Amino acid sequence: MNGIARPPTCTSREQLLHLLYEAAELEHCLMCTYLYAAFSLKADAADGLADSQLDATRRWRGAIMQVAIEEMTHLTAVWNITAALGAAPRVGRQNLPLDPGYLPASVVVRLAPFDRATLQHFIYLERPAGSTEPDGDGFIVERHFVRGSTEPRVTPMAMDYATVGEFYEAIGHGLQALVARHGEAATFCGDPSLQMTSDESGLPGLKRVVCLKTALAALETIVEQGEGAPEATASSHFQRFCTIREELQLELERDPHFAPAFPVATNPVLRIPPRAQGRVLIEEPGAAAVVDVANSCYGLMLRLMAHAYVISADKADKAEVIGLAVGLMRVCTLLSEHAARMPITAGATINAGVTFIALRDSAPFPSEASASLMFRERLQELAAAAGRLTANGERPKQAAQALDALAKRARSTLVPAASKGMGEEASKSVCNGEPPSKAAVGEAGGAEVSTSPIDEVRGERLSILYEGRRCIHARHCVTGAPSVFLANVEGPWIYPDTMDPERLVDIAHACPSGAIRYVRRDGRPQEEPPPVNLMAIREAGPYAFRGDLLIDGVPCGYRATLCRCGASQNKPYCDGSHRGIGFSASGEPDTTEKTGALGNRAGQLSISPQPNGPLEITGSLEIVSGTGRVVARVERAKLCRCGASGIKPFCDGSHMRVGFRS
Repeated sequence: MNGIARPPTCTSREQLLHLLYEAAELEHCLMCTYLYAAFSLKADAADGLADSQLDATRRWRGAIMQVAIEEMTHLTAVWNITAALGAAPRVGRQNLPLDPGYLPASVVVRLAPFDRATLQHFIYLERPAGSTEPDGDGFIVERHFVRGSTEPRVTPMAMDYATVGEFYEAIGHGLQALVARHGEAATFCGDPSLQMTSDESGLPGLKRVVCLKTALAALETIVEQGEGAPEATASSHFQRFCTIREELQLELERDPHFAPAFPVATNPVLRIPPRAQGRVLIEEPGAAAVVDVANSCYGLMLRLMAHAYVISADKADKAEVIGLAVGLMRVCTLLSEHAARMPITAGATINAGVTFIALRDSAPFPSEASASLMFRERLQELAAAAGRLTANGERPKQAAQALDALAKRARSTLVPAASKGMGEEASKSVCNGEPPSKAAVGEAGGAEVSTSPIDEVRGERLSILYEGRRCIHARHCVTGAPSVFLANVEGPWIYPDTMDPERLVDIAHACPSGAIRYVRRDGRPQEEPPPVNLMAIREAGPYAFRGDLLIDGVPCGYRATLCRCGASQNKPYCDGSHRGIGFSASGEPDTTEKTGALGNRAGQLSISPQPNGPLEITGSLEIVSGTGRVVARVERAKLCRCGASGIKPFCDGSHMRVGFRS
C-alpha cells in the first residue's frame, strides 16, 4: 500500500469501526453506481445496434457487472473485518446521490448512465496513487471541504483521502495499532462463524478474518483488485475500465452516432426530496411501479445480508438466507434493466432507472421466529406486487416468476425451529405444493387424462402419482411393469392393482425423472430420501438427481432429471430436447479437486435455477459419472445449464457469452 501522512485518530476500536463503516458505505455506493451504468447498456437484438456494437455493449456490461460483483466481495470483506472486531457490520447507507461531506470532497457519488463521462469518473474513482487521470465531465466537486481533524480526538472522526488505497492503508495501520495496544486475541474478539465465506455466498476468494494477517490480506486484495498492483495488473478495476474506454473510442470513431446506452436519467427519484437540485422525478406510473418493486427487492436483500451475520456457519439457514438475498438481487437486475427502457414521463426522451432507495435501518431482527416471519411475509408481498407488472414485458414476467419461486422457497426453508417437521409428508408427496388430481378412481383403477399437473390413480394398497411434464420416457415403467403401465393406449393406462405393491415400489424408485411416484395406502412406510445425495451425469443428456429435493424452493420428491443442454422448453426439467439439437457432452468428465469427504452425505438438497444462469446447488452432493465414478463432492456448486461451459458440469460464465435465457 502507498505511504501517506495519516491523521493520529485511528487509535481506538471505536474510531476503527467508524472508518470501517465508511469503508462499507463507500464500497456499497460504488457497487450501486456501477450497476446503474451496466443496467443502462443496450443488450438486446431489438435495441437498434449493429451486431458488432451489440457484442461490444454486452462485453462491457459483463465487465462492469463483474466489477460490481467484486465490489460486493470487497463490501463483504469489510463486513468480515468489522465482525472480527466484535461489532455488527454496517449494511445500510445514505440514499444516492450523496450530499457533500459524507465522503471526501473528491469522491462524488451519483447514479448516471453509461457514457464517456461516467466511464471516466469510474476510472478516476479507481485510480492508483500518483495517477493523473481526471474526473469525468459533469462530476464536478460542488465545493472543496475538509473533514475531521488531525488533532487527537476521543470522538470518532472522518478522515480525508485522495484515493481508496490511501483510505485502506490508514485502516490497516489502525488495525496494527489496536493489536499492539490490546493484543491479537482481544482485538479480533468476534465469533468467526458469524462471518461470510465463499462457501455460503459464492463470492470468490472471500475468507474469514481471524487475525491481523488475514485482516491485512483482505485489505490488500481490495486495493489490488480496485487500483491494481504497482504493475497495474490487467484484471484490476482501473485497467478494466481503461480497456472499455479504449474500445468505446474505437466504436465511436467507426460510428460517431453510436449510442451504447439508453438515455437513462441521472439521479432519478420516486418522490421530490427537500433538495431537488440534480434529481429527476419518475412520473410515469408504470415506470414508477417497476422501480418501486426493484427498490423493495434491493431493500429486502440488504436485510437478509444483515441477518446472515447473526447466524453461525454451522446452521443451514445461513446459506439459505444468503441464497434468497442473491435471488433478490437478480430480480432487481431484471426490473432495473426494464426500467431503463421506460420513459420517465409520457413522451419524454429520458428513461427511468432504479434509485436504490435504502431502508432507514437494515438491522437484523432479534429472533429467528420474527426474522422468518418477516422474510416470508415480505417475499409474498413482493411476489404479488411483481405479478401486477407482468403486462409490461418479458423481464417483469421473469421477475414475477423468480419472486414467486423465492417466496415458495422461503415458505419451505425459513421455518422457525419449533415449526420444522410439521406437515412434511404431505408436502413431499406432490410437487409444486399442488394436490394430485382426483381424476379417476373406480374399481378398475385406470386414470383418465387430467388437466392437473399430477394425476393420481388409486389402487387398493398403493396410489400411483404421474406428472407428465417431468417424464423423459426412460421406459422403466412400461418395460418393468407392463401390466401396470400400458404403453400406447387410449384412455386409462395405469392399473396399480395388477402387480405386487413391493415390486411396483421398486419400479417407481427406478424412474429417474420422478414422473412416477407413489403413496402407500396400506400403512407401510412411504418413500424415504436416499442415504446419499447423488447427481449422475448422463452422456449427451441431462443431470439425474436423487435426494430430498427442493427445486426453486418447492419440495419435489426424491428424483428429478434437469436440463443441461439449454434447449428444454420445460426448464428446469429435461424434455428430451438434447436429442433434437444434437447436444454433445461427456458423461465421464474428469474428476475435480472437489472430492474431499463430506461430513454429511444426505439432507435436503436445494436446487435454485438462476434466471438466465446456472443451477445453484446448496447441500451435500456427490456428483458421479454415468458409470458411477465420483467426479466431485460439494456442498455448494453452480452447474452449467446453458450447454456451453468449458468446464462441465460446472458453470464458467458462458451463459452470459451465449445469451442464455431462462
